[in-house]
Amino acid sequence: MKKSDIGLIGLAVMGENLVMNMESKGFTVSVYNRTTSKVEKFVNGRAAGKNIIGTYSLEELVASLEKPRKVMMMIKAGKSVDDMIEQLIPLLEEGDIIIDGGNSHFPDTTRRTEYVESKGLFYIGTGVSGGEEGALKGPSMMPGGSPQAWEAVKPIFQGICAKVEDGTPCCDWVGENGAGHFVKMVHNGIEYGDMQLICEAYQLMRDLLGMSDDEMHEVFAKWNERELDSYLIEITRDILAYKDEDGSPIVEKILDTAGQKGTGKWTGIAALDEGIPLTLIAEAVFSRCLSAMKEERVGASKVLTGPVPEFKGDKAQFIEDIENALFAAKIVSYAQGYTLMRSAAKTYGWNLNYGGIALMWRGGCIIRSVFLGKIKEAYDNNPQLTNLLLDPYFKGVMDKAQAGWRRVCAAAISNGIPLPAMTAALNYYDGYRCERLPQNLLQAQRDYFGAHTYERIDRPRGEFFHTNWTGEGGDTSAEQYNA
Repeated sequence: MKKSDIGLIGLAVMGENLVMNMESKGFTVSVYNRTTSKVEKFVNGRAAGKNIIGTYSLEELVASLEKPRKVMMMIKAGKSVDDMIEQLIPLLEEGDIIIDGGNSHFPDTTRRTEYVESKGLFYIGTGVSGGEEGALKGPSMMPGGSPQAWEAVKPIFQGICAKVEDGTPCCDWVGENGAGHFVKMVHNGIEYGDMQLICEAYQLMRDLLGMSDDEMHEVFAKWNERELDSYLIEITRDILAYKDEDGSPIVEKILDTAGQKGTGKWTGIAALDEGIPLTLIAEAVFSRCLSAMKEERVGASKVLTGPVPEFKGDKAQFIEDIENALFAAKIVSYAQGYTLMRSAAKTYGWNLNYGGIALMWRGGCIIRSVFLGKIKEAYDNNPQLTNLLLDPYFKGVMDKAQAGWRRVCAAAISNGIPLPAMTAALNYYDGYRCERLPQNLLQAQRDYFGAHTYERIDRPRGEFFHTNWTGEGGDTSAEQYNA
């Protein structure tokens, strides 16, 4: 019997769809699930008559695979992955490959790569984005881990992933150990930011302009034909038009408490560890946290006062301003995400291809958008670009968009409408372009109460000074700590 090209463990929706995708591209796939009834149901249902082999033990799965064996796990992140690795290692031989396609935290992938390699095997941690539809029709994939394993899995991964217009696959090698899962984590953080920005645009139109869902549907439909053309704008357009059984918009019947799986939080923590101001994405995470406090907010709404939203002005112009604010803030979100990846690459010794990452996100994934092609161009033109905002195209967009962006933020603040992500993005932009920030005063405060020292503008960088502010302190200073 012909052996399978790859084995997949975990037949939840993502796993099943990836298997169907692989088989449709000419690969023979063996499948296994801990609950073996799922295997039986799958091979006799969706997989019937296809080159998909059901196996009912890990031993049977491994025995069915072509060498070097490739075993891909699509299981819940965390302890389950470690447990599965322990079960697989004794069954595999030198040079075989274990792949984790779940949303694992990148330090876990770094640890697992080292451990699996110590056993003579290879390990890949790959981000897979695009949801269940992407898994079936072509996801964006971000593999990292043991470089020696890439050639063996490349034909499969690049065969099943999304392709951009010229046929380039939205999958390429990202880097060693945890690099693939780190890039996927940043992708998810940007996804949090994009979604929050869109929600803020929706709230402005609904609560300040008093627009109906059908009117907002028309606006998002127009936006999706211009610079904001993207998957998330497209699905927002469709959501706003979707009616419940009684003919009213279903979105207005959905409780305003957002869930999260933790990848946005991880992105924020990584930024704090690296000392990178990932302000917009952090606000998007905190906005979900605030939304979860529903009962508390309902109580507070009856006690705390604020302005009653009232719009006076040119409605069409303000909708255009919102479009500009959304686009400008979105650029800031990506600029911050890329700054984080640059810092992490230095920290962990990864050689990340920033233009290539934009291309991987160009199709298949949740944040796919036309504008990612511009990011690739920016890094093709200048691989050492320190911040996306400094690229000529993006600088031009910010110059054009910022007047409307500022009007939107001002109107929201005046009318008591929360815009945490859009205003955080504007504050970052203004802070980044500010030659002199007030942290000279902050350093004086730190030196006053804790003898933390400071540098002077009239002396070379790297020289530290301490002032005896009260006349009672000594000359001893505290040690420096820089994030």
